[in-house]
Amino acid sequence: MNQIERIRNFCIIAHIDHGKSTLADRFLEITNAVDKRKFSNQMMDSMELEKERGITIKAKAVRLKFNHKGTEYILNLIDTPGHVDFTYEVAKSLKACEGAILLIDASQGVEAQTVANFYLALEANLKIIPVVNKIDLPNSDVKRTLGQLEDIFGFKENEISFVSAKQGTGVSEVLKRVIEEVPCPQANTEGPLKAILFDSTFDAYRGVILFLRVFDGKVAAGDSILLMRKKSNYKVEETGIFLPNMEKKDSLLSGEVGYICCGIRDPHEVEMGDTITSLNNPAATAFEGYKKIPPMVFCGIFPSEPKQYPLLREAIEKLRLSDSSFVYEPDNLGTLGYGFRCGFLGLLHIEIVQERLEREYNLDLILTSPSVMYKVKKTTGETIDVQSPHQLPEGSLVEEVFEPFVKATIIAPLDELDSICELAKSRRGTFIKMDYLGKDRLSIVFELPLGEIIIDFYDKIKSLTKGYASLDYEFLDYRKTEIVKIDILFNRKQVEAFSILVHKEKTESKARMVVEKLKELIPRQMFEISIQAAIGSRIIAAERVSALKKNVTAKCYGGDITRKRKLWEKQKEGKKKLKQMGNIHVPQEAFLEVLKM
Repeated sequence: MNQIERIRNFCIIAHIDHGKSTLADRFLEITNAVDKRKFSNQMMDSMELEKERGITIKAKAVRLKFNHKGTEYILNLIDTPGHVDFTYEVAKSLKACEGAILLIDASQGVEAQTVANFYLALEANLKIIPVVNKIDLPNSDVKRTLGQLEDIFGFKENEISFVSAKQGTGVSEVLKRVIEEVPCPQANTEGPLKAILFDSTFDAYRGVILFLRVFDGKVAAGDSILLMRKKSNYKVEETGIFLPNMEKKDSLLSGEVGYICCGIRDPHEVEMGDTITSLNNPAATAFEGYKKIPPMVFCGIFPSEPKQYPLLREAIEKLRLSDSSFVYEPDNLGTLGYGFRCGFLGLLHIEIVQERLEREYNLDLILTSPSVMYKVKKTTGETIDVQSPHQLPEGSLVEEVFEPFVKATIIAPLDELDSICELAKSRRGTFIKMDYLGKDRLSIVFELPLGEIIIDFYDKIKSLTKGYASLDYEFLDYRKTEIVKIDILFNRKQVEAFSILVHKEKTESKARMVVEKLKELIPRQMFEISIQAAIGSRIIAAERVSALKKNVTAKCYGGDITRKRKLWEKQKEGKKKLKQMGNIHVPQEAFLEVLKM
């Protein structure tokens, strides 16, 4: 048996918190890939942020060796995220594999991302192995989960494995199934090099490190390679594999997953999904590459101090290497100075990017309110994209506004149907269809404006169903709507960072919420602060923060009342002058709280 017949490339796909990282830990233990003294839980989740939150953010690759029937097999495992905001990481990983383990939590059953990831694997023509996890939990319902897998995906009982990743029960059998059922790579070992670039990272000493899956030929140190889409060529300085840390290897052969270093210093020279081939003997055609996933949510990222702008620019460029779905362009807001307008896949994605920039690059950031991208048709006939409130033209110049709609699939207990329908209706949702998943679960499909679900829709669903619901959504199209811009004014001065775009029906309630929240958060200062929400020149909500008071007449003992009046008048004039010239201190929490609203 030659080497390529002993290789298996597979990934683990599942809904969030169904035990992917724990199963990967057991695979590492069983195959002795990591020294027991160095082993820790969530071994594949290398980011501190991933361990803290208990979620996988980045797909990770590792090479395992497993002995089956006297033959040593090489298993390349890619662990993927489960949250809807990181679906692009799953799609990237599937391109590098021939098989996928579909993991389902026995206590939760089939959830929204389980269904979405199943169809992603099906589109990629992968061999899917269904595995039911957490069978050791007291509240696990294996029979119900089995019924769901049969009803929804058409799996037979003898095709499903049952494991406890935490205790290690049944995990070895899953590895045996991967060897027996996942096909080995189909490759032309003698042909020209053809590999797909599925990820990358930045190293301060070695530059950009490229992660690739070799399909045909081989690559070794000293070879000259060509990135087919970027049409740039480099000399390979080092090749290696993941064990799970990077380990140097003389060459990467057909079917293998590993990394190469070429001394690339500029992150812009690399594009995810590019085809890597030999410069002297190139492949005839390139891979299709990755389907570009358009950003769904936009918000501004600004440094709290102007001198940090160059550091922020450098950090964003490096971060984009490991997160190709994150887009950015320079922006300037009068109140916040220079920064970047960034596009994300969802609210968790914003949170993760902000935390990574602050932790990994030691930055102090201010974020503006998130918004979706609207398409605005002007009276001149021109159609423009509007990602932030300050890009919206004046009302007299706008003919029509279009907003993005999504198809949202909610999987929830049968008892909560009414409350979920009420919530969707309050968010301008349209009911499309409903399917029963076994006796006690439903799949409900709505069409909803994306702007109505990006903030707290998922949290609201979770609280209505006591944590038993899940959400997945996909972009549909742009539809005509009525959107207005609400400006927030402090002492009649507009602060662009707080401006928001809202549907016409909800302007007053939203404006009232924002000014009341700001009144709570802004500390009292030496002068009165008026907080107003306005549409154009019309004020629709207002609050005031009263000034701090100082007893200026404390030193006056007796005497004529006119002495006290003089001091009060002097204080009044001073406060009036302060109100005109004084700077209002708006704490960072105020920006974050309004962002959450």
